[in-house]
Amino acid sequence: MEINGAVAVVTGANRGIGLAFTRALLARGAAKVYAGVRSPESVREPGVRALPLDVTDEGQVAAAAATASDATLVINNAGIQAGPGLLVGSLEGARRELEVNYLGTWAVSRAFAPVLAANGGGALVNMLSVASWRVNRPWPSYAASKAAEWSLTNALRVGLRPQGTLVVGVHVGFVDTDATADLDVPKVTSTEVAEKALDAVGRGESEVLVDEISRRMRAALSGPVELLEPTL
Repeated sequence: MEINGAVAVVTGANRGIGLAFTRALLARGAAKVYAGVRSPESVREPGVRALPLDVTDEGQVAAAAATASDATLVINNAGIQAGPGLLVGSLEGARRELEVNYLGTWAVSRAFAPVLAANGGGALVNMLSVASWRVNRPWPSYAASKAAEWSLTNALRVGLRPQGTLVVGVHVGFVDTDATADLDVPKVTSTEVAEKALDAVGRGESEVLVDEISRRMRAALSGPVELLEPTL
C-alpha cells in the first residue's frame, strides 16, 4: 500500500521505535498520524495527533478505534519488558508482558480490523523481535510474550486476508533505545527499523528481517534447536 496519503495509528508512539515510525510516516507523506499513548501530554512531535490509548484497557481501545475511524495503517509497537528471571522473581511482570505485548496487540488488531476493512483493507504492522524465535536468558518471559505475538501475527495474516488487509511482522535484534543503553552489543537504530518496515508495507511484503541476527535466527528455525540458544 502507499504510505503517501495514508492515515496511520502508531501505538507506543512517544519514544524509541514508535517515535521513529511517526517521523518516518510524516516524512513519507502520510496524511495523518495518530500517536496512541497512555499519556497524551507526552506527545510533542509536530504534526502528530495524540490518541489516548492504553492497549490493556478495552474501553480506551474501543474509543481509539472510533476516533481513528479513518485509519488505513495500524502499527502495533507498544510493548514492555518487565518479567522475572527463569527461576526467581514474581510472575506478575510476566503477566504484564503478556497483557501488553500479546493481548494488547490482539485487542488493538481486533478493534481496528473492521476500520481497515471499511477503508479498503490497508495494512497492520506488528513490531516483533528476534526474541520471538531465540531463547532469551535474562528475560525469558519477554521472549515468550513475543513468540505469542508472532503466532498471533500469523493468525491475523490469514484471518484478515479476505478483507484485503496486509499483515506485516517486523523482526529485529537489539535496537538502540533507552531499554538497551547498558548493553554492549551491536545495535540498529530506531529509524532503520521504521524505514525498513515501511518499505515492506509499500512493497506488500508480510515479513521484515531488519538486521543480520534476525535473518540468521529466521534461517535457524529449520536447523538444530541449539542454534537458537543465546550468546548473551
